[in-house]
Amino acid sequence: MALSAAATLTRRYPINSLSSSSFSRPFLVKPHCRKRRLTTMAYAEKITAPYGSWKSPITADFVSGAEKRLGATAVDDHGHLFWLESRPLESGRSVLVKAPEKPGDEPIDITPKEFSVRTVAQEYGGGAFRIVGDTVIFSNYKDQRLYKQSIHFGDSSPLPLTLDYGVPSVCYADGVFDSHFNRYVTVMEDRREDHLNATTTIASLDINEHNIQEPRVLVSGNDFYAFPRLDPKGERMAWIEWGHPNMPWDKSELWVGYFSENGDICKRVCVAGGDPAIVESPTEPKWSSEGELFFITDRGSGFWNIYKWVESDNKVLPVYSMNAEFSRPFWVFGISSYQLLQSHERKNLIACSYRKNGRSSFGILDDVHSTVSLLDIPFTDINNITSGLHGLYIEGASAIHPLSIAKVTLDDTKSKVIDFEIIWSSSPDSSKYKSHYSLPELIEFPTEVPGQNAFAYFYPPTNPCYQASQKEKPPLLLRSHGGPTAETRGVLNLAYQYWTSRGWAVVDVNYGGSTGYGREYRERLLGRWGIVDVNDCCSCAKFLVNEGKVDGERLCIAGGSAGGYTTLAALAFRETFKAGASLYGIGDLKSLVAETHKFESRYMYNLVGNEEDFFQRSPINFVDKFSCPILLLQGLEDKVVPPDQARKIYAALKEKGLPVALVEFEGEQHGFRKAETIKFALEQQMVFFARLVGHFDVADDITPIKIENFD
Repeated sequence: MALSAAATLTRRYPINSLSSSSFSRPFLVKPHCRKRRLTTMAYAEKITAPYGSWKSPITADFVSGAEKRLGATAVDDHGHLFWLESRPLESGRSVLVKAPEKPGDEPIDITPKEFSVRTVAQEYGGGAFRIVGDTVIFSNYKDQRLYKQSIHFGDSSPLPLTLDYGVPSVCYADGVFDSHFNRYVTVMEDRREDHLNATTTIASLDINEHNIQEPRVLVSGNDFYAFPRLDPKGERMAWIEWGHPNMPWDKSELWVGYFSENGDICKRVCVAGGDPAIVESPTEPKWSSEGELFFITDRGSGFWNIYKWVESDNKVLPVYSMNAEFSRPFWVFGISSYQLLQSHERKNLIACSYRKNGRSSFGILDDVHSTVSLLDIPFTDINNITSGLHGLYIEGASAIHPLSIAKVTLDDTKSKVIDFEIIWSSSPDSSKYKSHYSLPELIEFPTEVPGQNAFAYFYPPTNPCYQASQKEKPPLLLRSHGGPTAETRGVLNLAYQYWTSRGWAVVDVNYGGSTGYGREYRERLLGRWGIVDVNDCCSCAKFLVNEGKVDGERLCIAGGSAGGYTTLAALAFRETFKAGASLYGIGDLKSLVAETHKFESRYMYNLVGNEEDFFQRSPINFVDKFSCPILLLQGLEDKVVPPDQARKIYAALKEKGLPVALVEFEGEQHGFRKAETIKFALEQQMVFFARLVGHFDVADDITPIKIENFD
């Protein structure tokens, strides 16, 4: 163990300033620009320079090294806060950190340097640790074994709980402690017999056993499991399960199992998702202290709302109904969108957040009176909520706050915030550049379907020291998010600020198929991936051109993973954009189905359709239709989108004579984690677009890579 290299950021906000409107714009910071003095005042004289050529203090070094990723938060029995952070400057190593107990103290790294707390269950992981008393049980990235370790500084080294199979072929996630049987219950993914078709179960380990052991299977038979959650008495366990060809947001089932005297499941009941007449995707089951089961599902309205189970009648009742999303799609284990609070008035108070029309709200739900009391906090976007002894810990962000952990203290009635304190920030130094931040504008634009609109966040060029000629319109970088069943949110993204502070406009599109707008919006993409998303991205770019916000001759598109597919499809099948960058993007849908991992192996069938559709919508099959420059960025250890796809696109475009470049990164998987990779990818996209589309020189000293058929 060692002292954390990441300093804690403790920042309190006066209660009378907690309104979200108070944080809708950055604090005024005087820019370092040339000034000229008038008789009564001095002001910064802006330098007139072409869009894209502006100099900015938000460097690629800063972007790549400043932002840590947040894996999860937890609170131990004594009320101490812990969090899991991934550090780009340590090649993406994930470290469990304990918050300082006294102001001015440093946070403490719990994870030894030779370990990394990360599971690759379902490839995307999550739920990699659980704190039990004074012990943490965690998955180690290198061998994927479960270990136990004291959470007290210097007490002990991690001890393995599970077998060493020689290769990391068995993964664990989303575990919970079973005090009744003194064991650890976890989702287990076994790849020993078939790496691409793993067997997933819910299993248990006796954590007091001194011998390393093979887990004992409790629940099996379906393709996938998540959220094993035990009631307070240890008599029942709830869980979520689903099977091919569904994804968990398409159709899933909530079950409750009853334990026998020896700890096996002797009886089980399907609570939600079992009725074929009801289309729903239940998620996030939680037990109250009184043994009531709450969960979230989207039956009826198509929006994920909170429900509870009436065990005596095996019925479910809505706790509160609203056309808003109280949860998000299950891509990673360990989601916690709400928390049940202790109440002394024979009612449950639920701390929750929800998304409606592209905006997040935070509040307290009263399940007896079916009301929500909204609370004002600086965050405009909220991810997970964790209960503490004297408050709540919220993972959130805003247009000027990077992803952070904040402690929220409520009054005795749980109806008002009395203290808001930021404990940790993914980028604690980011506030010094607030004057350069471009604030997102939520826009709604018409799609190709009459009467049907889509949504996006537009970031205009912003730099306090520069302006462009009034005759010039800025170049546009359109970002298509991954998933594709996901949502982009209007929060501080330093990579976007890298572009906008240099004079680019950026737009991040929530095309049809995105989440956050209900099932109907999400299902626009069913059978039409590569059509709806592409059309919406093109429509958004054209909308901005028609509104006079961007230059129609300098439209660029970029995206990663599924967003990389949308990028390649837009470049192959449309003529809207002048250049593009695909980061670990999909070029061949058919080979992706054959080579990708189990979790997404049937995903594409719902999104695309039949064999002919797979062929017709794969950009690799229509290289002759590409007509503009493309940059390809690919991790060599990517198991979601194998590197061969990028190589095929590159070879075909090179042969055709189009400007193209391919950069492959050793040690990178699906999504870049290393600071040096993030920096290089960001700089090369900038200079690639500047050289081929922008018609300007970048202000930064960047050595460009060789572009085939151009250099």
